[in-house]
Amino acid sequence: MSTRITELVGIKYPIFQGGMAWVADWHIAAAVSNAGGLGIIGVGGADENWLCDQINKCREATDKPFGVNLMLMNPRADEIAKVIAEEKVKVVTTGAGSPEKYMDMWKKAGIIVIPVIAGVALAKRMEKCGASAVVAEGTESGGHIGEATTMALIPQVVDAVSIPVIAAGGIADGRGVAAAFMLGAEGVQCGTVFCACDEVNVHQNYKDMILKAKDNSTRVTGRSYGHPVRQIRNALSNKYLEMESSGVTFDELEGLTVGSLRKAVVEGDKNEGTFMAGQIAGLVNEQRPAKVIIETMFADAAKLMGREI
Repeated sequence: MSTRITELVGIKYPIFQGGMAWVADWHIAAAVSNAGGLGIIGVGGADENWLCDQINKCREATDKPFGVNLMLMNPRADEIAKVIAEEKVKVVTTGAGSPEKYMDMWKKAGIIVIPVIAGVALAKRMEKCGASAVVAEGTESGGHIGEATTMALIPQVVDAVSIPVIAAGGIADGRGVAAAFMLGAEGVQCGTVFCACDEVNVHQNYKDMILKAKDNSTRVTGRSYGHPVRQIRNALSNKYLEMESSGVTFDELEGLTVGSLRKAVVEGDKNEGTFMAGQIAGLVNEQRPAKVIIETMFADAAKLMGREI
């Protein structure tokens, strides 16, 4: 299924694995890349030394292209951006802001820059700054989210820019891929479906939370403070929402969740962990290898669209 994205990045299938903090390390990145997609190492709140180690391990595990996701709010963002340039990683995706200050450095290093955006204005701005493509992420996604749904966002971004658009948010099977392509996208990015795959390096309880999820299992916390995060409902999210509705300060709420993502990913704490996942979690009910997920997804999509892969 050749598109401008497969040609740009040099991958077989037009699918990116989301750069999920604490989840997207070299294990899943290498597995997705070896399966024909683009695996991505998510830096999250880690530092440049952690990233160097991750890049080296990923290169040992795959000879295929892979990428790095930089959360621009990371206090070590400047140092991490330099490492990305020095290591000449194939692709960098960015979140939580604009990567304009790093764009020249990355492009001089031959790196493909693909920012994650949640609205048309930022998509147009990224195109003007030299981005090679954008990931348009709908509010159905897990983790930090925007307001527009994938169905509404993708066609508006496609119409607003000339660079390729990758759809994200609520995609976990061939139907989602086909729908994204019908909306004008030339690739997809998936996170939740890979959180429950064989190769992802997370606690089994995290995988089980997704595998047991239903259509109404996620909640969005922090919306009233302008920091919405989608996660699977548990004791922590319920407490957060209660405190949020009572009008406590954002700092108090932040204190409640300090270390909670680690508790979910590493410790598997079902009560006090933050299990970030998208609304599509209810559709993910089987733990499979990344290769099987990708091949099945695109075989089904091809049938629906009457295309060959």
